[in-house]
Amino acid sequence: MLAAQKATRVLGYIKRSVTSRSREVILPLYSAVMRPHLEYCVQLWGPQHKKDMVLLERFQRTTKLIRGLEHLSYEDRLRELGLFSLEKRRLRGDLIAAFQYLKGAYRKSGEGLFTKAWSDRTRSNGFKLKEDRFRLDVRKKFFTVRMVRQWNRLPREAVDAPSLEVFKARLDGALGNVV
Repeated sequence: MLAAQKATRVLGYIKRSVTSRSREVILPLYSAVMRPHLEYCVQLWGPQHKKDMVLLERFQRTTKLIRGLEHLSYEDRLRELGLFSLEKRRLRGDLIAAFQYLKGAYRKSGEGLFTKAWSDRTRSNGFKLKEDRFRLDVRKKFFTVRMVRQWNRLPREAVDAPSLEVFKARLDGALGNVV
């Protein structure tokens, strides 16, 4: 996988050239230099197999380089640093892209990507999308299919957000419980 190869090279550069292992040095380097290689166009090529997801997630485990966090588990390190796992960041990116398509940011290219499922249920988020069924499992990994169930689980406050910034803030609150 090309993204993993690039991230390996960048990690090697960081390890060889940076002597400080403080949070103030490693975290910005990771966020600015390494993570973009792991997340570039992930909504289009999203890792399909569990082994690819584990491979990409392994690079975020480099937070172990930070002095004082070596003894913590991966999840505790992420919580301490205020980071999401890469899987959660992919989900967040999918939902943000879906919000933009559904709110009309991409009128021409986004037309007909999603089918709205109108419901009169008072406990739902009020803006559900229709889940299509397929004979083959291949389609389940497509962007327009994989994020529908996640979108339908969002609370009404997030879905009814008036702007993208408000949606992102409410989405982070909703995803706070998800590992």
